[in-house]
Amino acid sequence: MAPAPITVHPPSGSGGRRVTARGHILGLAHSDADVIEFLRRAGLEDADGLLDDPAWVRWRGGRAHHYEAA
Repeated sequence: MAPAPITVHPPSGSGGRRVTARGHILGLAHSDADVIEFLRRAGLEDADGLLDDPAWVRWRGGRAHHYEAA
């Protein structure tokens, strides 16, 4: 199975999580809404249903949907 194309990286020390798609930085998310907007801008119009799909999104470090400082 291929790795998920979208990675939500561990929370940073100042809060927020870097979001990448196939290695390209999309932005620093402070909420699920930010992640969805980054994915929408990258061309995934129905991104809101993808956040809990491990075939699409890999959450690294910390809990999924948690954006507070590490």
